[in-house]
Amino acid sequence: MTEFVKFASTDEIKEGKMKDFSVNGSKLLIANVNGNYYSICSTCTHKGGPLADGELKGNIITCPWHGAKFDVTTGKVIGGSAKEDEKKYEVKVQGKDILVKI
Repeated sequence: MTEFVKFASTDEIKEGKMKDFSVNGSKLLIANVNGNYYSICSTCTHKGGPLADGELKGNIITCPWHGAKFDVTTGKVIGGSAKEDEKKYEVKVQGKDILVKI
């Protein structure tokens, strides 16, 4: 069963920033890109690096371990050593609550 779960408030994740979370054994991150919130798996598909410790520039997140690059809005690989896309999670905002469908 999938459902939307509150992970954060809009006050917690400022524009251009991201935050990671663990849920049911999975790790995900939420990124704020131009006031819109997106969520992808936070473990790099290349060698398991912690994406939330990487750099977010615009909608591109770079893994701190080997430089794999992903579009945080889609989860798609856009460069570097990774070949597999990141899992993308649906996000919605209700008031100040950021909800992710898990």
